[in-house]
Amino acid sequence: MTIARKQKNNWSHPAALWLGTLALFFGILVTGLTPAHAQIPGAPQNVRASIEAETTNPAPGDTVTVAIIMDPKPGWHDYWLNPGDAGTPLELEWTLPEGVSAGPIRAPVPETLIVSGFMNHIYKVKHAFLVDLKLPPKLQPRQQIDLKVDARWSACSDLVCVPESGSFIIPLTIGDGSIAAESRSRFDAWRAALPVPLDRQGTYSISGTRISLAIPFPEGAAADNVWFFPQTQNVFRYAAPQTARRTGNWLILTGAVDKGFDGRIDGLLRFGDGQGIELRAVPGSVPGGGEAVSVLGADDKVQSSDNPTNFIVILALSILGGLLLNLMPCVFPILGLKAIAIAKAGGDEGAARRDALAYTAGILLSCLALGGIMLGLRAAGQEVGWAFQLQDSFIVFVLLVLMVAVTANLVGLFEIGGIGAGDRLTRQGGAVGSFWTGVLAAVVATPCTGPFMAAAIGAALLLPTAQALSIFAGLGLGLALPFLAIAYIPALRSLMPRPGPWMVKFRQWMALPMALTALALLWLLGQLVGGAGWVLGAIAATAMLAGIVIIKRQRAPVSAVLGLGIALMFMGYLALDRLPATAVDQSNVAELGGEAFSEAKLAQLRTEGKPVFLYFTADWCVTCKVNEAAAIDRDETKEAFEKAAIVTMVGDYTRRDPAITRFLAKYGRSGVPLYIYYPPGGEEKILPQILTVSALTALAE
Repeated sequence: MTIARKQKNNWSHPAALWLGTLALFFGILVTGLTPAHAQIPGAPQNVRASIEAETTNPAPGDTVTVAIIMDPKPGWHDYWLNPGDAGTPLELEWTLPEGVSAGPIRAPVPETLIVSGFMNHIYKVKHAFLVDLKLPPKLQPRQQIDLKVDARWSACSDLVCVPESGSFIIPLTIGDGSIAAESRSRFDAWRAALPVPLDRQGTYSISGTRISLAIPFPEGAAADNVWFFPQTQNVFRYAAPQTARRTGNWLILTGAVDKGFDGRIDGLLRFGDGQGIELRAVPGSVPGGGEAVSVLGADDKVQSSDNPTNFIVILALSILGGLLLNLMPCVFPILGLKAIAIAKAGGDEGAARRDALAYTAGILLSCLALGGIMLGLRAAGQEVGWAFQLQDSFIVFVLLVLMVAVTANLVGLFEIGGIGAGDRLTRQGGAVGSFWTGVLAAVVATPCTGPFMAAAIGAALLLPTAQALSIFAGLGLGLALPFLAIAYIPALRSLMPRPGPWMVKFRQWMALPMALTALALLWLLGQLVGGAGWVLGAIAATAMLAGIVIIKRQRAPVSAVLGLGIALMFMGYLALDRLPATAVDQSNVAELGGEAFSEAKLAQLRTEGKPVFLYFTADWCVTCKVNEAAAIDRDETKEAFEKAAIVTMVGDYTRRDPAITRFLAKYGRSGVPLYIYYPPGGEEKILPQILTVSALTALAE
């Protein structure tokens, strides 16, 4: 990348501060937020898990079968060993005594479910995964050992997926290996649901994108409603239709593949009313001819979600949500910066378009980075939502230092090429500056959640990675859309004011909302880590401003500002790392005028027939705070709620709270705000994300 150089005072290095600071920001975001996964005692689960051993008094050298029993709630499901186009399978991490070994997971025959064109291999009723544990012969009678396992799985509905987990301990006492009759009966039933291994190999051949699979199947055995579930991943097109025919002692299934493949294929053939056989197929000849056999899907037996929300609709919602995000108060300062940039372009159509494209690229890459990190952390088992980075004290500290630097730049204490309003846009400086302005826009927009946006991001968590990332890209496109329109539509561009001295004053005025943003981050840092956060943030902000003034007086290059910022961030990291961790605590929401959020308490209030207004907020959520000031905390609202005996319940999401993350996911949300009204004895009502006093007082009528 070539960066334009400014001769006067050697103060250019146009992207130095932005590049270094934002690279550090995203680097820390990837490496600093170490995934953690812990089971919350008593936390409700959408797929309830338990564990049972067939015998608790095995003999030395015995093999003990353990069942991980999964019980999905109505409308929810978990996944087979190969989940298909979406979802994640059950993962087990064993902690076993010396000499004890665990075998592979044996899974029952799954079902099919198509959601928005994506095939899922699922279980929607109670079932059990079986694992055989081999004990060493050296164990002594009456010796006690514990089998420990940490389990992780995905619980999904047609709209959202929630990572869930459990930690289990099975105490065993070495004995005679006897098995109780009831236990034997339960385990025999679970074994009966497993597929039966086939004692012969099948063969397959590929022609173009079609694959034909020949499975040994006795001519006299009944076969209908067949479907092949490949355990070998990334070979089959899971959602593509399958056809089947029989010829002699062979059952031939035909499906689709993405590309050629030369190796063995492991999988499961489902047939009849849920029976299954495990098989392995290798390249070879496939018999021709035969009679047609019914398959799942040919007679509408492949389960398909009738949810109208498909990928195109979700993508459109993300673009619309990003577009409306421009109206949120957290983005306003960036709009001012872009207004200056467009005005500076004047009638130069090429410069305006380069500026808009660079700005869009900055937003898109930032949204993709944030979305990718969020998806990665969730896949690793950490329950995070949109704007998750603002729940981390160090990231807030980094942003505080960055916003102080931006404020100083807007005031005129130092210049960044392509950002300063007083400079002429150049092809290099303007494009680079616009790119980093786009990055800044995405960063400061994350505390806001606008209409349509929450539903789109929540639904994206169900999609495969490529489609999910496109939803985040759509959000960024919507955020950049107004400036793309102005750049490419001359009639809109002609409405922009002409360049003039007003730009310098306007830029200086834009320093005010940036300074307020820095103060808000300082306040948030105090909320996250207590009084020490206030002190640390104030010292860093003061040091940054004082350092910039000294650097300017010494006529040092702008790279010195970058070095100062990195040094402050490093010291902040060391200081924050030594502060004690603050546990999630919902008790402080009494200050917000409501009951602390608890699913158990909510269920109790609803059982008692009391109306409940439930809302989720966070100190870093600008939209939340605007709604609270404009509608929730108003005297008219409080009086109406008191008159109607409406109980207000508040969930504080300032710090990460897995219970709130799971609850939000049930409503297709990945972040706050979320407002729900539960009338007495009626169905809940999800309220708009932009609240008014009249909308809330109407609930009491």
